[in-house]
Amino acid sequence: MKNKSILTVILLCVTVYLSAQEKEKSTLTISGYAEVYYQQDFNNPVDNKRPSFVYSHNRNNEFNINLAFIKAAYNTERLRTNIAMATGTYMNTNYSAETDVIKNIYEANVGFKLSKKHNLWIDAGLMPSHIGFERAIGRDNWTLTRSLFADNSPYFETGAKISYTSESTMWFISGMILNGWQRVQRVNGNSTPAFGHQIIFKPNAKWIFNSSSFIGNDKADSVRQMRYFHNLYAIYQMNDKIGLTTGFDIGAEQKSKGSSAYNTWFTPVLIAKYTANQKLALTGRAEYYQDKKGVIIATGTSNGFQAVGLSLNIDYNILPNLMWRTEIRNLNNGNDAIFIDRDNSLKRNSTTATSALAVSF
Repeated sequence: MKNKSILTVILLCVTVYLSAQEKEKSTLTISGYAEVYYQQDFNNPVDNKRPSFVYSHNRNNEFNINLAFIKAAYNTERLRTNIAMATGTYMNTNYSAETDVIKNIYEANVGFKLSKKHNLWIDAGLMPSHIGFERAIGRDNWTLTRSLFADNSPYFETGAKISYTSESTMWFISGMILNGWQRVQRVNGNSTPAFGHQIIFKPNAKWIFNSSSFIGNDKADSVRQMRYFHNLYAIYQMNDKIGLTTGFDIGAEQKSKGSSAYNTWFTPVLIAKYTANQKLALTGRAEYYQDKKGVIIATGTSNGFQAVGLSLNIDYNILPNLMWRTEIRNLNNGNDAIFIDRDNSLKRNSTTATSALAVSF
């Protein structure tokens, strides 16, 4: 009789569990992405590498993979998790400081909804960065190559964040604690966490405003230099055909441990996109990046990095999930010659032509 009662309780628990699972609809989604590109740098450096401050599409005169990944996403009403493994030149460059299998983890995070009534979540793990409007996935960006604005700020971050989306979806607010400036593992000898925030405001269907920040030290404690960084951008979708994006990054880092003096850098960018139809789009970009003291982009020259960039991009959607992109881009560092050519001499200009196929499923 006692065994019967235990069995009844077990069956009841299983029934309640299955009933709860039925109510809380869950989905498991498998997706993938791959972007193959060919790039011609007209300086044609011998090592076929783009400059060290280019972190995406950085191989010259060869066919290569910028990013390819397979991703599993599991979602219920109060739980979400993402796991993705990846390869490509993007991974090789952006994860160069990481070790072993970590170099191939594109995303690995878990989120839990804290409130049944409100859209309040806590997420932890390796996640896309909260900074900037350009992402690692090329087809999600307006231009083929990344702006200096994006390439020289974090693409990913590791830590925990709490976020809230208003019922109207007009506001998104989050705060985070991080392992560092684009880090999976914290720098050896560093015992200090970094912090960040993000606020997104969408007053209507045409406008998006974003404010993001990073505060922290990304060096060992023995040479600790606090870094303060702010990212601001706005996206205006005038109509179905014309869209504008403008952004401004500014950062400051202590000149030395305990110093009250700071080295600063900043970069504005403007991007305009014209969508002719469902198949064809054209995008132009103008940008400037100034880092005289080499905090982010070190040149070893007296004037540091002060570059103007211009690009023109053409996109053609061959299929709904297959995009062909071509871009012409010029970077000009007017004060100093920093770009290496075939003869190992230095030039002020770097012109590239890039073409890519991006597929997603």
